[in-house]
Amino acid sequence: MSLQHKPQFDKVQCRDGFHMSVQASTTHYCDQRDNVGPYDSVEVGYPETYDYNLIRYAEDPDDPTETVYGYVPGYVIHMIIDSHGGMKSGELPPLTYKEPENGKKEV
Repeated sequence: MSLQHKPQFDKVQCRDGFHMSVQASTTHYCDQRDNVGPYDSVEVGYPETYDYNLIRYAEDPDDPTETVYGYVPGYVIHMIIDSHGGMKSGELPPLTYKEPENGKKEV
C-alpha cells in the first residue's frame, strides 16, 4: 500500500451483532500516524451500543453510539471483539499488541 493511499477498513461485525468502525491512517486518532501500520492504537467510530472496555476513549462519553474513540490500543480492540463472541465479518487495520509498560491493563 502506498503512503499516498488512505486505507478504508470495512466495519467490524461481531457474532453477537455488535458492530463498530475501526480505522487508522494519517487522518485518524491513532499511533502510528501513517497509512501503512502496524498500529499501536486506532480510532473507533460509532459502535452499535455502549461498551465498557471502550468508553474511556470516547470523545463524547455522554453519547457513546454517536462519537469517535481515539487512540484505542490494539489489545483493547481484541478484548472488545472477544467479549462480543468474536469477529464475524469486516476487517481490522494491522495492529500491534502492546500492553501498558507497567504490565497492568487499563481496562
